[in-house]
Amino acid sequence: MNGTPVTARVAGVRDDIITLRLMKDEHGEYYPLIKNEVVYICPERRPSDQRQERLQAEVLRVRHGEADVQVFENTRGVSIGDPVEQTERLLSVALGPGLLGQIYDGLQNPLELIAAQHGFFLPRGLDVEGIDNQHLWAFQPTVKIGARVRAGDPLGKVQERRFTHKIMTPFKLRGELEVTWIQEGSFTVTTPIVRLKDMHGEEHEITMRQFWPVRVPVNRDLLRTGSSERLYPDQPMLTTLRLIDTFFPVAKGGTACIPGPFGAGKTVLQSLISRYSDVDIVVIVACGERAGEVVETITEFPKTPDPKGGTLMDRTVIICNTSSMPVAAREASIYTGITISEYYRQMGYNVLLIADSTSRWAQAMRETSGRLEEIPGEEAFPAYLDSAVRALYERAGLVRTNDGSVGSLTLIGTVSPAGGNFEEPVTQSTLRTVKTFLGLSADRAYKRAYPAVDPLISWSRYLSQLENWFNTHLDPEWVPQVRDMLNLLRQGEEVQQMMQVTGEEGVTLTDYILWQKSQCLDQVYLQQDAFDPVDISTPIQRQRDLFRLLVRCLEGLPALETKEAVRRHFVHLTGLLRNLNYTRQDSPEYQRLWQEIEALSAPHD
Repeated sequence: MNGTPVTARVAGVRDDIITLRLMKDEHGEYYPLIKNEVVYICPERRPSDQRQERLQAEVLRVRHGEADVQVFENTRGVSIGDPVEQTERLLSVALGPGLLGQIYDGLQNPLELIAAQHGFFLPRGLDVEGIDNQHLWAFQPTVKIGARVRAGDPLGKVQERRFTHKIMTPFKLRGELEVTWIQEGSFTVTTPIVRLKDMHGEEHEITMRQFWPVRVPVNRDLLRTGSSERLYPDQPMLTTLRLIDTFFPVAKGGTACIPGPFGAGKTVLQSLISRYSDVDIVVIVACGERAGEVVETITEFPKTPDPKGGTLMDRTVIICNTSSMPVAAREASIYTGITISEYYRQMGYNVLLIADSTSRWAQAMRETSGRLEEIPGEEAFPAYLDSAVRALYERAGLVRTNDGSVGSLTLIGTVSPAGGNFEEPVTQSTLRTVKTFLGLSADRAYKRAYPAVDPLISWSRYLSQLENWFNTHLDPEWVPQVRDMLNLLRQGEEVQQMMQVTGEEGVTLTDYILWQKSQCLDQVYLQQDAFDPVDISTPIQRQRDLFRLLVRCLEGLPALETKEAVRRHFVHLTGLLRNLNYTRQDSPEYQRLWQEIEALSAPHD
């Protein structure tokens, strides 16, 4: 029992929900227990056990003399009367140097370290430090003795891989503090490096590691005190995917969702966004997805070259809680990931968080809510589903930090609606919250039109919000032309619906040309080859040049008198443009293709 006093005992067990009976102190008062506090269930030790198991749990509900907790592991063997230890701390994660490149479970247990020590079958009740306590970090102070600091102010820095990791004043401290002692050198994350004296004269020893409750935004108190400032997103997070950057942009510090059925290409799309987006750090939360997909991620990322240098894993943190792992930890995993993301944002970095998938997170909430016998909402999801989804996405954003630098947290959540039904509650709650909707289509995936984002159902409110950026950096007419091309796709779809009934003979030559234009735009610009070394990533300036060229080609058609002539023209034009996509921009072949395409769009006599 580690010498910790027993303050409660198990009174009932329902799967991973356990009811506790609180005990009284010497004054006859119940020991205090608060919502979201961490407790440990200690089942009776069997003769075959090599150690005393301590099952971590989180308090969900407190009543007079009783409490309900959710256990993050299998509750087999837990019985009535088993002792419970309190920790007097909320469910928290360790923040400090050493997070990058790690693979954690939903409670920040390092899975690679546990697997190395215990093999593939992880024992129950392990509690492993989230950050290596033995590694030495070269700490360089950036403040001097006598300096006045507040929560979130940088005290010094260490080098974490290729990033400068700011060691900040713990976020939990209040008011102005004075630096009374500071040292430089190589230390572990648990070694005191600074002493701070608060306004009451109390001194605090500061290490390079701090803890923060996952369900509370890291910058909540910093925003209240004015140390940090929330900013309005004013520039896009460029992904080098033409369909997203041009038609459905996502702002730095913005929110987006990618719903889609099985086999529509969510995993590949996430991988491309992670690899090529202009962000500094990527956090991936594999929340309730199949283990096979997660294994592919954690094995490929360490080998995937990063366009910025090194491997992709060098700037990635993976939170892994698959469908075969405990449901309760799945619900906590997204909060673990977003807290780590906020921590790096507070240093001034641009962070991308991909949550895959929020549907499994919501299903975990539904299971917990059902076991607590709460009043259900639509499809048995908890009545507070909408507010929970909104609160999660609201933690994204653009922030000016204490030292004046600007950091962003962009949150992209994938949704896995059953049967591809976008009308189900999780998808609808997400759509009411996010500003970019990238709806994947099984029909487009079947036609091998990747990325299989359906342009007719997708949308982005950032297209208008970022119009000044597009007009300044790309073209003064960029947004109107994009809207014209989206309208062309809709008109082309209407003509195609008519042709499915009447055939080509049943539509006019004008409508047929309209349909061919939309097909050319789709095949040349919306579709992108993830296996071609050139087409896999299109920088925004190349997107601008290609888009301008394509618009000129579609608007400057030669005189075409028959549908056969129209077909031949667009087959030739589409072939040239697709070859252009596969050609390096600095090659003679690129210039030859460009000139040949321009000739097709030149005025004809």
